[in-house]
Amino acid sequence: MALCLGQVFSKDKTFRPKKRFEPGTQKFELYKKAQASLKSGLDLRKVVQLPEGESLNDWIAVHVVDFFNRINLIYGTMAEFCTERTCPIMSGGLRYEYRWQDGDDYKKPTKLPALKYMTLLMDWIESLINNEDIFPTRVGVPFPKNFQQVCKKVLSRLFRVFVHVYIHHFDSICSMGAEAHINTCYKHYYYFITEFNLIDNSELEPLKEMTEKICN
Repeated sequence: MALCLGQVFSKDKTFRPKKRFEPGTQKFELYKKAQASLKSGLDLRKVVQLPEGESLNDWIAVHVVDFFNRINLIYGTMAEFCTERTCPIMSGGLRYEYRWQDGDDYKKPTKLPALKYMTLLMDWIESLINNEDIFPTRVGVPFPKNFQQVCKKVLSRLFRVFVHVYIHHFDSICSMGAEAHINTCYKHYYYFITEFNLIDNSELEPLKEMTEKICN
């Protein structure tokens, strides 16, 4: 029997509530439209395309929030396998190492255990998407001029979670029976970022072979 994402990944293991859109708002309606398309079995390449007459920034906003919720669920479940002992550095194999910098507590790129890095990442993204000046929810309030640049940075950093999970915890994913669900989440994410050129190709290099296998 096929399981849904919420059944595969225990909600008890997540570290923060899901970000939601207020019913009755344009973003909530867009979110419902995106979710309905996703569940309809349509080609994911078509699902990510901007609906006619809709705002690109609104479309990007609802997807960034959705990807944050989904990837946070994956990260929360992987936490029991990703410890300071097993993953002392946030990396993607031997070739790729990610260092944390946020301009506040970490003013310089800093080596951190993978779980600590991802915890800081999720906290940072949550603070952004809850910031009305960056992700406005009120009708008529415009997005800031740098909105897409902020989203590109968020999506780029979320990609690093996929890199770490696929390269270092793939056996655990398979043992949980979660491979198909993570692959679908990744495909959705990948088609979206490439549809709107939201990440440089160089950033995607660590999962090039996996992407070719899953997405082509």
